[in-house]
Amino acid sequence: MEAQRLSKVREVIEQQEIDALLISSPFNRRYVTGFTGTAGWAVITQDQAWLVTDFRYVSQAGQQAKEFEVVQHGGQPLELIREKLSAAGVKKMGFEKHHVPFADYETYERTFAGIELTPIGDVIEKLRGIKDEGEQHCIRKAIEITEKAFAFILGVMKPGVTEREVAAELEYFMRKNGAVSSAYPIIVASGARSALPHGLASDKPLGMDEFVTMDFGANYEGYCSDLTRTVFIGKPTERHREIYQIVLEANQSVLEGLKPGMTGKEGDSLAREYISGCGYGDYFGHGLGHAFGLEIHEPMRFSQQTEDKLEPGMIMTVEPGIYLPDFGGVRIEDNILVTDTGIEVLTTSNKELIVL
Repeated sequence: MEAQRLSKVREVIEQQEIDALLISSPFNRRYVTGFTGTAGWAVITQDQAWLVTDFRYVSQAGQQAKEFEVVQHGGQPLELIREKLSAAGVKKMGFEKHHVPFADYETYERTFAGIELTPIGDVIEKLRGIKDEGEQHCIRKAIEITEKAFAFILGVMKPGVTEREVAAELEYFMRKNGAVSSAYPIIVASGARSALPHGLASDKPLGMDEFVTMDFGANYEGYCSDLTRTVFIGKPTERHREIYQIVLEANQSVLEGLKPGMTGKEGDSLAREYISGCGYGDYFGHGLGHAFGLEIHEPMRFSQQTEDKLEPGMIMTVEPGIYLPDFGGVRIEDNILVTDTGIEVLTTSNKELIVL
């Protein structure tokens, strides 16, 4: 699989009219090389591929980065890279402009004097946007663990249990069932706090007659899942039920309408127009969803600013919501795979209003 990815990177190098590409992003490095360590640089030309790392990771890198020559540095990695590039006759090198702080760029200018530095955009991220079978398998496993955790946590939630305790139980369950970790800090927001789209778990106890929104995911072999469900403790009022039903119907309308070739804006509009038509457009203030994989937020998005199109192999979230200050909020999030003819909904957890 890494050989195919390396070939695609070399196509990018040709398209960008550069001699070499320096990859410093940990996620991009892992994607291209297969190396899961936390330190290293991937350097790729049309003829050679080096993974430069330190003593701690040389053995691991040799086992994982089969398509790369592993080179150990002695504390001056960029100097070593410069020597390699000079020996290879590299005149023009691309670097990841979104992952290189200005201070590092100044170091690049000094170290690679004589080599033309070319800032390159999200070219590796765009390759990562189309998930291969191995990646899809890992994401499906992450989703499976996450959905088991959701079923489990329903038996834990009751008045008096704090949001932090719910988050801790979710984390522990996912790790016990195969996750490396949670995919991101777990959101548990109850009562009026459920109107906070990213309300991280607090010491607030769960109360009666209130929404509880949980947004969580598992990291399985480096790949994420991303699930949100909102449940109710106590007796919901008609307003609670109304808001929940609108979000649910917005979610369903998106899942029924998405297809390859649609823009991110068109996908977002499927939910936004429905929620606005129900009178709650001002309370749906974020985009409908985003791509995910090695990272929980990857470049492709469902938003009113996104003209990029859905392509087969993309994996995205669909997460409409309504958030009413001082009352509460609802978000229902699914994960979808774009196929050649439509989408496959990867998440299967119950979306009807669960009353505990």
